[in-house]
Amino acid sequence: MTARRGIRAFSLGYLAIILVAPVGLIFWRAFEHGIHPFWAAISNANAVHALKLTLEITAIVVPLNTAFGILCALAIVRHRIPGMGFVNALVDLPLALSPVVVGLALYLLYGRDGWFGHWLLGHGVQVLFALPSMVLATTFVSLPFVVREVVPVLREIGIQQEEAAATLGASAFTTFRRITLPAIRWAVSYGVVLTTARSVGEFGAVSIVSGGIAGRTQTLTQYVQASYENFDQTGAYAASVLLAMLAITTLLLMTVVKRGDRSS
Repeated sequence: MTARRGIRAFSLGYLAIILVAPVGLIFWRAFEHGIHPFWAAISNANAVHALKLTLEITAIVVPLNTAFGILCALAIVRHRIPGMGFVNALVDLPLALSPVVVGLALYLLYGRDGWFGHWLLGHGVQVLFALPSMVLATTFVSLPFVVREVVPVLREIGIQQEEAAATLGASAFTTFRRITLPAIRWAVSYGVVLTTARSVGEFGAVSIVSGGIAGRTQTLTQYVQASYENFDQTGAYAASVLLAMLAITTLLLMTVVKRGDRSS
């Protein structure tokens, strides 16, 4: 009993020091002068644009990586295609590679003197310092999460029900919609939450390819950095609180949906 209490106290204390205290300090700093400075900091034109751009990028990246994650997981687990072992290892590359390296690689590919940049610019397509490069960078760094959540669940549920459905004449799409997808829905949900959080909070790769132009290519994380460097601490703390609230809202929505599914 004593050992159990000690482990519990250590775990809670560790979380308090590493997680609760820093986040709580940011919230306190953001509201220490009242609600009006906080609102003024998040309602100015640059902050609003940064928030809209962050949400726009997330709205593009999350569906793309969700669809890719499900298809890639099915290919890894259900189909013995040559080279899928290499693909399985390659999916983890964004977890091991620094986002700064990702941004530099995109810069070298799509820059004016890059492999594709000269041709694209010649055809009037701007990738760097525009939305396309920011979407590419965010897609890369958030790519593995849905795959890594879905793969173990697919292996756990096996193929018996899918084979039975196929034997009864169900098409591949019907089998996926009626059998596979309901079985992996929570794995997909957790992957979507992680992908959303990673997309909203991405900084390293995006900071290289976006240029961080206020009111044009500045995301909310870049707005935090720019505000802090310009000694606008209230703006930096307020934007940080906004980022935290986006993450918390995502988690709460998933919890509500999960409870509703259990009660139905």
